Amino acid sequence: MTRTLVIVGHGMAGHRLATDLLARDTTGTWRVTVLAEEPRPAYNRVGLSGYLNGRTEAALSLARPDFLADPRLDLRLGTPAAAIDRASRTVKTADGTVVPYDALVLATGSRPFVPPVPGHDLPGCFVYRTIDDLDAIRAAAEGARGRSGVVIGGGLLGLEAANALRLLGMRPHVVEMASRLMAVQLDQGAGDVLAEMIGELGVDVRCSAVTEAVEAGPDGSVAAVRLADGTVIETGLVIFSAGVRPRDELAEPAGLARAERGGILVDGRCRTEDEHIWAVGECAAVEGRCYGLAAPGFQMAKVVVDQLLGDGDSVFPGADMSTKLKLLGVDVASFGDAHGTTPGAMEFVRADKEAGTYARLVLAEDGRTLLGGVLAGDARPYPMLRSLVGRELTAPVEQLLAPKG
Repeated sequence: MTRTLVIVGHGMAGHRLATDLLARDTTGTWRVTVLAEEPRPAYNRVGLSGYLNGRTEAALSLARPDFLADPRLDLRLGTPAAAIDRASRTVKTADGTVVPYDALVLATGSRPFVPPVPGHDLPGCFVYRTIDDLDAIRAAAEGARGRSGVVIGGGLLGLEAANALRLLGMRPHVVEMASRLMAVQLDQGAGDVLAEMIGELGVDVRCSAVTEAVEAGPDGSVAAVRLADGTVIETGLVIFSAGVRPRDELAEPAGLARAERGGILVDGRCRTEDEHIWAVGECAAVEGRCYGLAAPGFQMAKVVVDQLLGDGDSVFPGADMSTKLKLLGVDVASFGDAHGTTPGAMEFVRADKEAGTYARLVLAEDGRTLLGGVLAGDARPYPMLRSLVGRELTAPVEQLLAPKG
């Protein structure tokens, strides 16, 4: 008998789950209903910045024609879920439609966090999350070439937003509360190198800076950003990129537990306390922890598909949060225990201010086993170093960090 899987959300993790299940379900056990909040199928959110640099919406799309044409798929665009009734195993959508399920996967993703500073909701304030957000930013930037735009938040998305403003002809200012850019991935030395190098590209970086208010002009729209130290940055466009929060609002009304710091609480199999309901992607708190990268979401999707197809022992293996990025043309990377939290850890730092490069390797107490590291300005050694994490170094540290890697 054919069973119905309902996936709430059609982001990258939800799409991966749907495509994998349809590809692997050779016996036709499942029909898949996807309730997509956005008016378009899933797209590559990681490559979103390219949209403002000429990449089309079609090029970003993840939904291939054969997926959309699959008779086992019922993709409902612009149809957000509003409530879950666990007793009747149904999902109610925002338009009142009731959708029954045999299995339910929540893949609702996350939403941008907007600090509740005065003026955060003025016309001219935006977030950087969806294609619609970028369309709105592009429209606001028209006619503002050469003027200042302010990005509040100096993490990965904040720097992508700053680059977007630069591509739109504006002069970006990045305001970061932490003492360095990309505080989650980088240490102080790498963050300083990154700030200096993007500063040379015309991006004004202000770290250890607290936004006190967004101020309105005579027309009621954004006119300036005021910082706690009294600095005022005149601008007509503000992008908030101060982190994300998991979209877990469907959980509590349905009696599903949430993690202490947010997210739908699931076990190692990505299953909630209800044996018919799973969660994957940024909304899922696996054993209490949320993961903000695409790769862990794909791993979670595979775990759930395994279970839906009969492998009840499939477990999320955890995630390698190592990453290598190019931000405004600057290579940065972090891997393993990048911040040296392992007891007894030692560190080796090599900084070349003239070349604009920085490297910090974290070694175990024995001084020979690589635990992790951070690179900025030159990330060519990253693949080799990442492969050595947890192993004894194959050469002196200086040689491993040589320009040829």
